[in-house]
Amino acid sequence: MLPKIKVGIVGGAGYTAGELIRILLHHPNVQLQCIHSKSNAGKAIAQVHQDLIGDTDLVFDATIKTDVDVIFLCLGHGESTQFLQDNDIPAPLKIIDLANDFRLPQHNQFNNRYFVYGLPALHYNEIVTAQNIANPGCFATAIQLGLLPLAKANALPTSIYVTGITGATGAGQGLAETSHFSWRANNIQAYKTLTHQHLVEINASVQGLQTASVVPQINFVPWRGDFTRGIFVSTQLPCSMAITELYHMYEQFYVQDPFVKMSKNAISLKQVVNTNKCLIQIEQIGNQIVIHTAIDNLLKGASGQAVQNMNLMFGLAATTGLQLKANYF
Repeated sequence: MLPKIKVGIVGGAGYTAGELIRILLHHPNVQLQCIHSKSNAGKAIAQVHQDLIGDTDLVFDATIKTDVDVIFLCLGHGESTQFLQDNDIPAPLKIIDLANDFRLPQHNQFNNRYFVYGLPALHYNEIVTAQNIANPGCFATAIQLGLLPLAKANALPTSIYVTGITGATGAGQGLAETSHFSWRANNIQAYKTLTHQHLVEINASVQGLQTASVVPQINFVPWRGDFTRGIFVSTQLPCSMAITELYHMYEQFYVQDPFVKMSKNAISLKQVVNTNKCLIQIEQIGNQIVIHTAIDNLLKGASGQAVQNMNLMFGLAATTGLQLKANYF
């Protein structure tokens, strides 16, 4: 029997940390050692993450413990770098960062630590041997999973048009006008049109995989939706390949990621919410295709994918602890 992986979480009060704790408490190969939170030190975990009442007696730690095997950083964007500057983290200790500090090729190192971009479908072999992981963004995950097989086939055009909608949890736990119930209910809104921060990491992956001279321009319009969680993306581009060939190519590309599934029927958000799945459906009209992708922004788009990466880093099956049922009804 394998020894338990000793796990620590830094920044334990937010949505992604809550989902991470929920998964890890029931993970058969994990011992959750410490959950750090400056603002909640001494409080019971279930007092903040109230869905965990009865599941754990752990309390938030005031100090950061480094006598663990891996630390998940669930900090705000830009705070992971400061954390590593302020804390002496032993070299053997693995780090999985859920913020955007180390996702880009030009920012994937801190001192002697090198961070692998943690999209298993793209960097499986590197993740298996990695010491540190930069977990992808949520919209970045959904959009890339729709485009990467075409990028590998050098089949991406110069212009790609993407529309995606995300739930309120995508904005984080901090209070804001656009995350308030009275604003979100019965309402949608476009935001960060053509300027979303995840475009940079999407472009880095797509351009790194495609060997043709074409540099795709991804025109992305994100939307705020009037629901709690999930992301649904539709990507339109010209493509002359037959639909049967496209499905075969996608299935072959995702053979190493057990969570990416192709569907020939219409997909919906409820099929993936509360799971680590990504569902992909392709429609073809003439020489145009539309690639629909659906994920849970807090799981495949954050904490679930982080645990999937941990599993691969420690030699476990990718699905360990992640066989979760969708909230379909």
